[in-house]
Amino acid sequence: MPGSRTTYVSADRLSGWLERFEAAQGTVEFVPENEGLRVRAVSGAEARLFAPWPADGRPGRGANDVERLASLAGQARTLGLVLVRRGGYAVGVAREGRLLGSKTGSSNMRRANAAEALAGTVAEQAAAVFSSATPEYLVFGGDRVLAEQVAARREFSRWAALPRLRPLDVPDPKAAVLAQAARNAASVFVRVTLP
Repeated sequence: MPGSRTTYVSADRLSGWLERFEAAQGTVEFVPENEGLRVRAVSGAEARLFAPWPADGRPGRGANDVERLASLAGQARTLGLVLVRRGGYAVGVAREGRLLGSKTGSSNMRRANAAEALAGTVAEQAAAVFSSATPEYLVFGGDRVLAEQVAARREFSRWAALPRLRPLDVPDPKAAVLAQAARNAASVFVRVTLP
């Protein structure tokens, strides 16, 4: 029965990752597909690679599909990160996988209207952090319902219409989790399926 796993690979490590995949799985072929690249190995293994963001008029450059994908992923883009779960939140602005500013906090979800109060707090904190370096894209992570509540808040309205990137699956939002989320959001998303 086939199994799959996902990982994030930074632009500067992509060619090495692909070399190791080919060494383990045999000769590969590259097939461009929607905003990404499918890598098929002779073993039957497959890897689907997706750029962290769309080209948006700034396509990657290079002699082949892998170089162009790595070039696109290596571009400096400013991301607004909003990670929220019932136990707390972490918001930040990141560029090139590094946080430029951030705020984390915890929440007591046992009181009445706790989700609404948490969404309001996160929206306020995100507004304060995002004002320091305007993001081009939003990246949400954690509880999707709570994230949508944050996005719907009046305090967040200035950024609500920004394009959203792939949501992240994150544990309880803490400073270290936010730092890792910033790196992941700026990396190539890879889904490997083994035969």
